[in-house]
Amino acid sequence: MSIPEQHRAGDTLTWVEAAAGAVSSTDGWALNVYLRKAAAGITAAGTARGDGGWDLALTATTTGTMAAGEWQWQAVATKAAASTTVDAGRLTILASLAYTGTPATFDGRSEAEAELAEVRTAIRTLITNRSAQYTIGTRSFTALDLGKLTAREGKLRAIVAREKAAARVAAGLGDPRNVFVRFR
Repeated sequence: MSIPEQHRAGDTLTWVEAAAGAVSSTDGWALNVYLRKAAAGITAAGTARGDGGWDLALTATTTGTMAAGEWQWQAVATKAAASTTVDAGRLTILASLAYTGTPATFDGRSEAEAELAEVRTAIRTLITNRSAQYTIGTRSFTALDLGKLTAREGKLRAIVAREKAAARVAAGLGDPRNVFVRFR
């Protein structure tokens, strides 16, 4: 499939899908691409092309409603009572940075960075006040849970470091984990 791996919310998304083996628009097959994230769902209906493929599009309005993060997609071809999954994968939706003039909370951090900040706050709160209780989402922690929190902090630090290294590589700045040595 040629659906992109990454797309910015609020931008029009168009792509062309080629015929997949015996599944072709010229043979009467229709193609729908279903995108899901949690309870949200969007469908892109293919328009038949003369070469057997399909044109697919999501309007800027539609992608503007898509929450940032990872979406899963499934391309399903149908013909009469027959239905077959052609392909499936993941699409990362990037948050729109457009400002509409209305106050809104924007957090440019990844999920791992945001969770790392919460865990560090919980650790700090529990250390300064031994009898305190701290809640993250639906879970509550006490001073007895400091071991779990510090273990989670270590895992999250590693995830965030990998994300930052990948971003540097993607930007063409090189891998910060590479060490270069010159011998004379």
